[in-house]
Amino acid sequence: MAAISTSQLTSEIFSILENNFLFGYQNHPTSLPPEQSKSAGKVRILSIDGSGATDGILSAKSVLHLETLIRRKSGDPNAHISDYFDVVAGSGIGGVLAALLFTKGVNDRPLFTAAEAVRFVTEKGAKLCRFSFINKQSFFRRVFKSPVKVFDRTFGQLTLKDTLKTVLIPCYDLTMGAPFVFSRADAFEMDGCDFKLSDVCSTTLAPGGPVKTVSVDKRTKITAVGGDVAMNNPTAAAITHVLYNKQEFPFCNGVDDLLVVSLGNGEPSLVNAGNRTPTRTALVKIVGEAVSDTVDQAVSMAFGQSRKSCYARIQGNKGLLDEKKYVNMSVQADDMLKQHNVESLLFQGKKCNSTNLEKLELFACEILKEEERRKIDMSPVVLLNQTTTSSSARTSSATTQSTNSSSN
Repeated sequence: MAAISTSQLTSEIFSILENNFLFGYQNHPTSLPPEQSKSAGKVRILSIDGSGATDGILSAKSVLHLETLIRRKSGDPNAHISDYFDVVAGSGIGGVLAALLFTKGVNDRPLFTAAEAVRFVTEKGAKLCRFSFINKQSFFRRVFKSPVKVFDRTFGQLTLKDTLKTVLIPCYDLTMGAPFVFSRADAFEMDGCDFKLSDVCSTTLAPGGPVKTVSVDKRTKITAVGGDVAMNNPTAAAITHVLYNKQEFPFCNGVDDLLVVSLGNGEPSLVNAGNRTPTRTALVKIVGEAVSDTVDQAVSMAFGQSRKSCYARIQGNKGLLDEKKYVNMSVQADDMLKQHNVESLLFQGKKCNSTNLEKLELFACEILKEEERRKIDMSPVVLLNQTTTSSSARTSSATTQSTNSSSN
């Protein structure tokens, strides 16, 4: 099932990438009239992978480090990561992180700080991400109590409409045999597209097998498996959403108008003793990481020479660490952040640069540079939809493939 879903998703996403901007970035700036080619600024995208080798801890600590840098460099001790990104996409445990960090809490401030999100993932991530297989059914089997109660306590009755910025959280809809992306834009623009955030988080994780989810107005019903099976690295989906969504991002004409930070959760150590065949769990992780790596390669190609200041991929490798010396995964994640940052090059494989920590510091400066630019130039970069339109409105999301077909 994983192989089928990921191959279908890859075909859909990369056909969009190729047709719209993958090999055209060098010609893009001169392909538009001068009055249209001038950028109003950069749309800032945060993308968070599924569980990986650290069950979400590496990406959570990456967010914490980034938020700490922004607070220090901006001089604002109360700054939140959601203040400095326009779009967040998260898959699996990454989707849970996205919801925690970009949902309205008290006084319309984020529900969780980055430090609180790290504690949440450290305490609950391993249980939320753990799964095994039933051989005869080829579906995941629940090995712990349902996470629904955890998310009910965390989010209550909050829905996609209660998020602060553009939010994209994928799963794979078994009914339609296609990716389904929970989208804030769709929730505001179309009937049947607003879902409780507790249901969204349960669905993008789906550790115990297919999860049935119903929209708030009961118009849309889906039966889905987790986002990390369908779209472990949602960066490409976030980019295509922004480029297609002219209602909310009217002046974004290409990748030169984007600033993207993509957070991985660690490549697993997949060395097997002797010639032993990998377990099915290991194979799923291999597939997920392979697709994530492919997305990274394609996105890096899309940015071309501008990737150094417009695209950052933060990833660690568990296989390079001596696992025997670690008491817990949190310390492992800290050491992964100290590893060399691996950059994908156009048709040239990969090369090692500075560390992941140094890469995050570089992009904290780029993020703040865009924030300062917006204080001077009041031209809108994002026109975030705050009101519900009619059911016949065109959806802004370019990534939700099964929304209309799933509605009843």
